[in-house]
Amino acid sequence: MIYNYHTHTKRCGHASGEDEEYIKCAIEAGIEHLGFSDHAPFIFPDGREDDWRVPMKDADEYVTSISKLREKYSDKIKISIGFEMEYYEEYFDEMLNIARNCGAEYLLLAQHFIGGERPNGKGSIGPTDSEEHLGRYVDEVISGMKSGFFTYVAHPDLVCFTGSDEVYEREIERLCQASKEFDTPLEINMLGIRCKKHYPADKFWRIAGKIGAPVTIGYDAHKSKNFLDKEQLLIANTLIEKYSLNYVGMPTLRPTK
Repeated sequence: MIYNYHTHTKRCGHASGEDEEYIKCAIEAGIEHLGFSDHAPFIFPDGREDDWRVPMKDADEYVTSISKLREKYSDKIKISIGFEMEYYEEYFDEMLNIARNCGAEYLLLAQHFIGGERPNGKGSIGPTDSEEHLGRYVDEVISGMKSGFFTYVAHPDLVCFTGSDEVYEREIERLCQASKEFDTPLEINMLGIRCKKHYPADKFWRIAGKIGAPVTIGYDAHKSKNFLDKEQLLIANTLIEKYSLNYVGMPTLRPTK
């Protein structure tokens, strides 16, 4: 695979390694187009910054560091700078402006919480049999796609839904139809493969294949060596073949302005 637009840095607090290490390993892995997309910085109205985001004080340094390395390695790899960000209707304009002002060139949509995160939001990832929870997640992801600012949806199968199969199919069909309508690819997430998480979820990708939603792949790299793990890519490609997914390859970056 010659591209990856889902790359973190140590600034988010749950990744490790220096920026340059990621670039060197990406080049070694044959990647020609690399995007850094660490978690978007944001201070909520209660004055708190979640500790899994790039701290606001480090946001300029994040962009400056990668910009310098982009120039240094310009003859070997094309590097883009972005953020992984949620769509929270209440905060979206402010979050988008912060990302733009920091110098972000693109955004990945990753709905880690529903309901705005703070003060009353709920995490998306835990097991749930709540039809309301799943429906709210799908609603918010679709709103994010409608905004037109997101290049693709990272780990769209994040919700571990344990309820009715009929409900799951109905809601995920809505999500996949919107992906197709707004031409916003859905990501097969390789961190989920590496860490044996509940995603990529077969039941999700079966529906995506039936609908014909556009699909891409993201390493979701949290260590530089993640790029050198060939087994994860084989598993992702097996999923593409198994469900006859509409794999579009390298996505087109959507500018933030």
